[in-house]
Amino acid sequence: MNIVIRPAAVQDSGVIVRSLILAMGEKTAKVYCGPDYREVLDEIVRMECSQYSYRNALVAVADGIPAGAVVGYDGGLLQPLRDPTLAVIRRYNPGLSVVDDETEAGEFYIDSIGVSPGFRGRGIGSQLLCAMRDRAFASGHPCVGLLVDCENPEAERLYLSLGFEPVGTKMFFGHPMRHLQSKYPGEPRV
Repeated sequence: MNIVIRPAAVQDSGVIVRSLILAMGEKTAKVYCGPDYREVLDEIVRMECSQYSYRNALVAVADGIPAGAVVGYDGGLLQPLRDPTLAVIRRYNPGLSVVDDETEAGEFYIDSIGVSPGFRGRGIGSQLLCAMRDRAFASGHPCVGLLVDCENPEAERLYLSLGFEPVGTKMFFGHPMRHLQSKYPGEPRV
């Protein structure tokens, strides 16, 4: 199988939306975005500047078929990226409560990763994760973080095998998540 990891384009919104839903789960997507969650996420992904913008994504293409995506961004930009994201969501879901901050300045944050079920078990998730981590390191970020559901030990094992280490636990949407980070392996960056 030929797998290509590349920067996303606006035309990749479908695979990015599917990956976001796989990452957060349909139930959470509905709670977060309302019953029209697919349309809401598609609008957000197509935006130039949003938390889930295609500009913050990498896409995996396996034998010419979009197979998954990863979304990540500078944690210090969470609020400027989240504000337009929440503005769209609140048009569809005005009752959305306050959303916890899952990252902060000093960390490049891998927000979500998802691989379509028919492509799982082929290393695509690992390739996406490593490509986003390497992209963050190459752009000068010394630390890459992510959250993993405490009830998803399989995903946590994968992240640990790729060099991420536990640094704490955070509550997100009222659910305990393990906070993992990977530090730049070379000399400290200026």
